[in-house]
Amino acid sequence: MKRKIIAAIIAAVIIIFCLATFFVTGSGEERVYTRENSPIDYESELQAGKEQNRILTGVQQIMIGSRCNNYDEALATLKQIKEAGYDGIELNEFMIKPTPLMVKIMTKVAGMPAGNGGKLDWQKLIAESGLKVISVHSYLNSIEENPAAVAEQALSFGTDTVVITGMYRFDYGNPTEVNKLAERLNKAGEMLSEYGVKLLYHNHNVELQRVTEDKTAYDIIVENTDPKYVNFELDTYWMTDAGADVNAIINKLGNRMVMWHINDRGCKKTGPFTTPILKEDAAELGTGNMPLDTYLDNVRVNTNVRAIVLETHKNWIDKDPVKSLKVSAKWFERLS
Repeated sequence: MKRKIIAAIIAAVIIIFCLATFFVTGSGEERVYTRENSPIDYESELQAGKEQNRILTGVQQIMIGSRCNNYDEALATLKQIKEAGYDGIELNEFMIKPTPLMVKIMTKVAGMPAGNGGKLDWQKLIAESGLKVISVHSYLNSIEENPAAVAEQALSFGTDTVVITGMYRFDYGNPTEVNKLAERLNKAGEMLSEYGVKLLYHNHNVELQRVTEDKTAYDIIVENTDPKYVNFELDTYWMTDAGADVNAIINKLGNRMVMWHINDRGCKKTGPFTTPILKEDAAELGTGNMPLDTYLDNVRVNTNVRAIVLETHKNWIDKDPVKSLKVSAKWFERLS
């Protein structure tokens, strides 16, 4: 009996390892988009982005995974985003092609189902929705293994921006590894630049771990990356969650802050508000406790932000991400 149990455990570990490997490296059958097979007028879209005089607004694709299980549903969802006043969407590499099972499990556990949208034609969906693609989230190893494919995928959607979404199972408390990460980011950014594509780094809260008495992992990444090749998509929700002085980080990044991931933080509980501690979570913009207006003022004056992307994590109104993003759209009226 014990041998059977041990064998079952070993088999489960092997399966998990294989799924994790698939998550990191991809399925092996990679669909590479090019300008030629894209229904999007790449040159017009890119030029329109360069000529844009105001800050673009968008929604992160992870928000709408559960509302994109078939083509008609996905198109209706994208059109609702457009009708709510958003300019575009930020795509995820793992959601625009068949999604590995492990990724589906991980996102569902996190409260953000990836859905079955990876089977859909996102080139066609974007073209029909009227939305712009603001950027594409990818993985560092994807860029290192095939920078041309990552660049062409982004360019085919009419965007010149690729974002690294942080490192999976990475020790941000290890200064040696964090310094190596900065080197890898520089090389990845340099490789993408050969195709006219920019690289941004997106943080979570773990980058605020101190690696020396006076430096966090984020400090090391910022200070040891080359602005020619690496800049930043600052997520202020996660910086707030880590207890950071967000305005100080905005000031530190300056013009290297190219995109802003935005969220608010509050409590949906209706009362009574008794001790010991209220559970706070994502909230619609302007309904929580984060000083978003103050951040916006600072961003306007001291950064080079060209797009603000909404990404709320569950806790939606009636568990509906579209209802939630429509409420958040009202906050974005401050930009006009």
